Amino acid sequence: MNTTQRGTGHRVVILGGGYTGMLTAIRLAHRTRRAGVQITLVNPSPRFIERLRLHQVAAGHPLTEHRIPDLLAGTGVAFVQGRATALDPERRVVVLDEEADRLEYDTLVYALGSATDVTRVPGADLHAFTLDGPRSAGFTARVREVAADRGTIAVCGGGLTAVEAAAEIAEAHPGARVTLISRGEPGAMMGAKAQAYMRNALDRLGVTVRTGAGVAKVLPDAVELDDGRTVASDACLWTTGVTVPELAAQAGIAVDEHGLIQVDATLRSVSHPDVHAVGDAAAARMAWGPIHGTCQSGLPTAQYTADAIARLLRGRSVKPFRFGYVHQPVSLGRRDAVIQFTRADDTPRRAYLKGRAAVLYKETISGSPLKLYRYSKRMNVSATLSRGGRATRTPAA
Repeated sequence: MNTTQRGTGHRVVILGGGYTGMLTAIRLAHRTRRAGVQITLVNPSPRFIERLRLHQVAAGHPLTEHRIPDLLAGTGVAFVQGRATALDPERRVVVLDEEADRLEYDTLVYALGSATDVTRVPGADLHAFTLDGPRSAGFTARVREVAADRGTIAVCGGGLTAVEAAAEIAEAHPGARVTLISRGEPGAMMGAKAQAYMRNALDRLGVTVRTGAGVAKVLPDAVELDDGRTVASDACLWTTGVTVPELAAQAGIAVDEHGLIQVDATLRSVSHPDVHAVGDAAAARMAWGPIHGTCQSGLPTAQYTADAIARLLRGRSVKPFRFGYVHQPVSLGRRDAVIQFTRADDTPRRAYLKGRAAVLYKETISGSPLKLYRYSKRMNVSATLSRGGRATRTPAA
């Protein structure tokens, strides 16, 4: 059993190399470059996954592969490939890969994000694919097989991920019959006009939308609905429900009913203040309500946390985190999109953008954060589109 220590300075360990963990590491390294801070980023794989683009992979569009060590090059951040299997917040130790190695820390950033939950509906874990997790790899090949046989692909879920995946698959594989299954209207959080545009785009692409009933069971060749109907399915993509790692809860760190770390107004654990939670690992709230896990909210929490740790190390005070939503961007294949502009609490405004203008907006404003990472090595670039204005000036209770 090895205990890994890197230098004599303040030790910051960041768990998770996704969007939020990566930005926290790079920005914190820039903010503390002369302070002797030792920053270590831990992730099970050296590959950086662009989760925002996984619906493209599902349709067979290859993505450029990015490696975490390459993204961290020049920052001084140490990368450790490993899976955190236990935490000891009292001794400030992270156990990796079933105690094969250990990392000691002074400050921990918990950036272990969520994954699609396939445990709530019988058969989903056995017969459905996801866009993340171990069953994601074979979905692209299966889609090609089904499309060649003019079979049916069922996409379960009514959120924006389900809509994007259904549209992407239908456009890339016109031979397949794509069915989107949702209890409610897909994209129900959007305004009426944007929602109508999205529904028309799905119709144009040949996507059949089945609403009014939820999924009761996933079978090898069908999806059984809770009203007794069945929908034929040669391949099922599951996009609804999320689950988070139990690592924090098992360590005795205070979590909410969903397993998210309970944080104060500065995104620090209410039970262990040396633990900072970012992205969809944090049960963060504004005055208007809880923040839900998206890249739009996750990157600002990472930016804020990097700045907060840097200020704390200098003995300075930290103001409460403030954030407000701006938009709901939805790809509708490679050549179409719709953008619903929102209030700070994510409720829709009247304004929306559609078509090619929306495609350009989405790629420019809410596309890949890789440019943000590159710039953040040299300067303090903001990832926050809005701090929410008056809606967030009063801290959440």
